[in-house]
Parts: sequence; C-alpha cells; structure tokens
Amino acid sequence: MISKELDKSGIVNSVITAFKSIAYNVGANRIIVGGDFTHPAGNPDLPADRELSYRVSILRKAIEAIRTEVLEPAIFNVDESKE
Repeated sequence: MISKELDKSGIVNSVITAFKSIAYNVGANRIIVGGDFTHPAGNPDLPADRELSYRVSILRKAIEAIRTEVLEPAIFNVDESKE
C-alpha cells in the first residue's frame, strides 16, 4: 500500500477509508474510518450543511492522526455525534 511505503520514506500520512480491515492488514499506520466505499470522505445522503460538517470532521481526524506518533497500525474513528 502506498501509505506504508510513504511511512517507510519518512513521509507521515493517514488513510481515509471505508475498509479499515484491509488498510490494517496491509500495514497502513494511521487509518481514519470514513463513510462508505463510494464516498469515504463524506456522506451525500446527509443534508448539505451536515454533510459539510461531516467532511470537515473526517479531515480534522486525518490531521489529528498525522500529528499522532504511532508504532503500529492505529484506527481513528470520527465522532459522528458532532456532525
């Protein structure tokens, strides 16, 4: 996975995905659980204002993950109650 190779090169990154088990099994270090597989960074079924808030929450969680030092794969969940 690209994420794993970037980490090996010293480039800190996070992966937003609907398939956390796959990302975990291939060794991605920072996994953000997003929406479904067609919209991992959002949810088009939400009203526009809530959808925007949800997207922002996912991106903030990805930034938080990048700032977090990890030694093994870690899963970061978005708090959907804040959308």
